[in-house]
Amino acid sequence: MTTPRQFLFLQGLPGGFFRDLAEALAARGHKVHRVNFNGGDLLGWRFGGVNYRGATHRWPAFLARLIMTQQITDVVLFGDCRPLHRMARATAAGLGVVVHVFEEGYLRPDWITLERGGVNGFSPLPDDPQWYRDAAAALPPVPARPALPEAFRHRARATVAYYAAAILLGWAYPRGRTHRPWPPWLEAAGWIGRLAGRRTALARSTAETARISLSPYFILPLQLDSDYQLRTHSDFDGMQPALARVLASFARHAPPEMLLVVKEHPLDNGLSAWRSRTLDYARALGVAERVVFLDVGDIGVLVRAAHGVVTVNSTTGALALAAGVPVCTLGRAVYDMAGLTHQGPLDGFWTAPLPPAPDLYDAFQRVLAHACLLHGGFYDVAGRDALIATAVERILAPQPAAPFAVQPATALGPQHRPRLFGGKGRGRRIASGALAWPSPPVVAPLSEPLARGPASVLK
Repeated sequence: MTTPRQFLFLQGLPGGFFRDLAEALAARGHKVHRVNFNGGDLLGWRFGGVNYRGATHRWPAFLARLIMTQQITDVVLFGDCRPLHRMARATAAGLGVVVHVFEEGYLRPDWITLERGGVNGFSPLPDDPQWYRDAAAALPPVPARPALPEAFRHRARATVAYYAAAILLGWAYPRGRTHRPWPPWLEAAGWIGRLAGRRTALARSTAETARISLSPYFILPLQLDSDYQLRTHSDFDGMQPALARVLASFARHAPPEMLLVVKEHPLDNGLSAWRSRTLDYARALGVAERVVFLDVGDIGVLVRAAHGVVTVNSTTGALALAAGVPVCTLGRAVYDMAGLTHQGPLDGFWTAPLPPAPDLYDAFQRVLAHACLLHGGFYDVAGRDALIATAVERILAPQPAAPFAVQPATALGPQHRPRLFGGKGRGRRIASGALAWPSPPVVAPLSEPLARGPASVLK
């Protein structure tokens, strides 16, 4: 009989995905625990837990004590770059505890990411093209599946409920801080304004889309300022400096007949006024007539017709690679490697964009689907049971399934070692032997027990 494991859940996306995952693990005989950081975390969770009300700098010590007292073997979280989660990754790693990280899918649409240790710049996957070709040789092609239904309304309802609970129970978490740059009430005001102007934005974007259909263009998909993948895995502290850098490079080096399409993120809250910022920059640089801003639009259609895509590390880059469209990244991304993305400076991309090697992208896709992607969506209600079942099997597996028989990095020579520091500041680490992780250990408890029970409060 398999020894029951002790799973500690931290923050997930708003909604019931983590609750359902915990129920599935409990049904398999494992124990589940939870730390709540605000009232939204309490919403819909059925297993009790502990409320963390302490200061941020005290969180690692609190977590270490909780791990040891409860004999935690696994930590589950969404978004390994959130400040509290970054501390949790480091603390858990120091105690030999496995960390399972969920994120939006590396490949879009209709995938989610589940990786051990970290994602993107923290991913254990290497950036050696030949490694992917070798690893994919025995893997089947990724099957074609029908598109998942649109789930924006489910996501919106869950998000509103989460932040409403966080606001209403704010008194219970006086030191609680959201990982997002704005307080919930301000984001709500931004969304009200954006929804009120949606008809105007749609008409404007429709006219601009007709215009760009007549000219060659590059596209810059904006990322959210709240996206810690951008802030942690690049040299930018937000989207504005990245936007300024791209526009300046485009103005100096892009061919005169080329347009630059800047596409707003569909989940942007409207507080940053990206349209006016973009067009102000373009006027200052003398390229206002060559820069187009789209509030709304089908990013898949836009990418497929583009001359190239410039991104920090958005998953739109992977969408472009799937369509055979050249990509230049400005940060660290799991798909950024020779043969897939532009490896030189941004200034040279405008005149010499090279498409990805089809065989390498196929190998890359096969490896990701096998090792760290799950088909489904966090808010796809109809497919939730199948997604949860697959996630449980992946989490409980002692290590990623074979075949990943590659030599240790130290035996391959410098050109095959994982890049720790390189162009554009990117770098990823892998363990010797690539995708092999140890089984989760059991940590001996401290002599002093931790308070337990539903919503126990520890400071």
